[in-house]
Amino acid sequence: MDSERSTRSQPRASLDDGSEAEGVTRRDFLSASGKFSGALAAGVLLEGAAGGPIPASAPASNPPTEIVRMSAAELSHAIRTKRVSCRDVMAAYLAHIDRLNPRVNAIVSIQNHDALMKQAIERDAQFGRGEYLGWMHGFPHAVKDLVSVKGIRTTFGSPLADSVPTHDDILVERLRRAGVIIIGKTNAPEFGLGSQTYNTIFGATRNAYDQSKCAGGSSGGAAVGLALRMLPVADGSDMMGSLRNPAAFNNVIGFRPSFGRVPSGPDNEVFASQLAVDGPLARSVGDVALLLSVLAGPDARSPLTLEQDPATFARPLERDFKGTRLAWLGDFGRALPMEPGVMGLCQQSLQAFESFGCVVESALPDFPLDRLWQTWLTLRHWSVGSGLAAYYNDPAKRAKLKPEAQWEVEGSLKLTAQDIHDAFVARSSWYEAIRHMFDSYDFLLLPSAQVFPFDVDVHWPREINGVKMDTYHRWMEVVIPATLAGCPAINVPVGFNSAGLPMGMQIIGKNHQDFAVLQIAHAYEQARPWVRDHLPTLFQAG
Repeated sequence: MDSERSTRSQPRASLDDGSEAEGVTRRDFLSASGKFSGALAAGVLLEGAAGGPIPASAPASNPPTEIVRMSAAELSHAIRTKRVSCRDVMAAYLAHIDRLNPRVNAIVSIQNHDALMKQAIERDAQFGRGEYLGWMHGFPHAVKDLVSVKGIRTTFGSPLADSVPTHDDILVERLRRAGVIIIGKTNAPEFGLGSQTYNTIFGATRNAYDQSKCAGGSSGGAAVGLALRMLPVADGSDMMGSLRNPAAFNNVIGFRPSFGRVPSGPDNEVFASQLAVDGPLARSVGDVALLLSVLAGPDARSPLTLEQDPATFARPLERDFKGTRLAWLGDFGRALPMEPGVMGLCQQSLQAFESFGCVVESALPDFPLDRLWQTWLTLRHWSVGSGLAAYYNDPAKRAKLKPEAQWEVEGSLKLTAQDIHDAFVARSSWYEAIRHMFDSYDFLLLPSAQVFPFDVDVHWPREINGVKMDTYHRWMEVVIPATLAGCPAINVPVGFNSAGLPMGMQIIGKNHQDFAVLQIAHAYEQARPWVRDHLPTLFQAG
């Protein structure tokens, strides 16, 4: 859920048979690509045009399944070394999307295929002129449908905001400069409200692993597109778990960076909105870090952004974690109801951290969870309700808001200035409680969701393990600790339940220690390669 973002920024070689290409077999090519993935993390592909002349392209005959199977790092290397052309890549991805997207409804507002192919051919022509735009040169990319993209239909999941923007958001500007070709948008719920991706314009997005189940949200289209290899990487946003929950539901990586890491907007309010952030999703932690190196960095239009050089995130992720102390928060001492199986998968995964030298202990912050929830309700009502008030105040438009959106506005109308001030004080106290925990521990761990993916026709769970949910988002309470602390948090997969449904776990780091979170997630990924080893059945059959 990242409704704050939406209400702030709304419109204003085939080498399969062993044949060779330029003397390199498919096996050699893919092996080299894998080795290059590590070098890429050291910044090799951030040289741009300064990297020297680009060799003439060789005809590529990789079948589409091989192209879309590549990691983003491998795909970048294949394009950079002319093992595949941008035209080949675009053709492969569009054919793959045509096969699978009708089954899941992840990518929407898809652009004309001929026009996209022309853009890919132009990217190849740029290569020929020595104009290399960066490691994402020629990548097909779909932007989350809560982000304005010039010239492409952007709906925010609502008929009230359905338009064709005349400007790009900052995130899109950076993606374009990095060389991507925008092929469409990824589906999102109405104004990002609710961790279930459905809306009245495009309908529901279905889970990559079970099409009868939901995708999570609000970056549900992005996560499903990634899991089914319809996108190399994806952007998303996160207020209440929208980069973490859909990643957990679809067995991919989703990273909520520290507040200020990725600039948002341009917006008409740039100081008060401090709950939602933009960030990356990918199928590997290395690819997440590389995308963050494109998205991060200061922008004068977003005055609270951090000044750190984004190239930091292209550095190698390897690190020795011997003796690193981790706190397992679990279900906060049974205060959070969990669907059977969620805790078990997460607890089994704690052994992975111990396998590379970490010390894991159960611990809890010194802060009442009910106070944290009330703080959340107040700040979310204030933020979301204020953003949607103009629609609510017009009876004709109010009728087009889903009940959950109307509820947020009505909650905001009951707040006083003192209520909002007190909530900010409580949030500050929560930050102090978490900061105190970090005096004893290096990272915190807890589940990324309290339930497994549920029926796609159910808007939100009414109960968890016998406990009734009193709001439409109470079932995602487990994600608010990181959001309210402003700390970086990444979802890593922890496996599947007996029904074959995925789950994930959050790794939370100290404020602004985003790179450290990526490093430990990378180490975990080496010990538990769930994404690599467990492809969706739909992808394999598609």
